Order: sequence, then structure tokens, then C-alpha cells
Amino acid sequence: MRIQADVGTLDILGHLIFWFIIILITFGIGAFFFAYSFSKFIINRSVLIDDQGVSRRMSCNTDMFGNIGHVILWIIISIITFGLGYAFYFYKVWNYSLNNTSIG
Repeated sequence: MRIQADVGTLDILGHLIFWFIIILITFGIGAFFFAYSFSKFIINRSVLIDDQGVSRRMSCNTDMFGNIGHVILWIIISIITFGLGYAFYFYKVWNYSLNNTSIG
């Protein structure tokens, strides 16, 4: 089995521009929601291909605002660690997103 992502350059550019504006408007708070959006963006454009060549689409079943407590906790951790905690947060979001991904 293998995973193949189909992420276009223009899709990436649009996603980055959108979140850059959101992060600027929210004075950096949007970066914590960007992590959820980023993982969902990649996972939802990926397919799992088995050994027989059958492909199954992956679907991330998270929403950015469903875990507001998680976001608030990591904002506090990031402030206390002067931003270093955000690197760990990004990994935890990917962990959460992959654990909430279904293959159909």
C-alpha cells in the first residue's frame, strides 16, 4: 500500500494566502487554527492505493473549532515557552488528524 497526495500548486498558494491574511488579522492566533486546516488540506487530497491498484480516498473528520480547548491549552503553552511549544503543537495536531481520518 502507498499514499498518494494530489495537491496542486495553485491550491497550495490559495491556502497559504488565505491563512496568511487570517494570521495577520488575528495577530497570530489564527496560526493555531492553521495547523488543523493544513493537516486536513493534505489528508483530504490524498488517496490510499493498495497492491492491486485500487485507490480509496482519505477523509479527515476534524473541524478547526471542535477542539477549542486543545487550541487554548496550546496557546498558553506556546506563550509560556516563548513560541517553542508551537512546534510540538503542530505534531499533536497531525497525530489527532490522522487518528480521525477514515478511508472510503
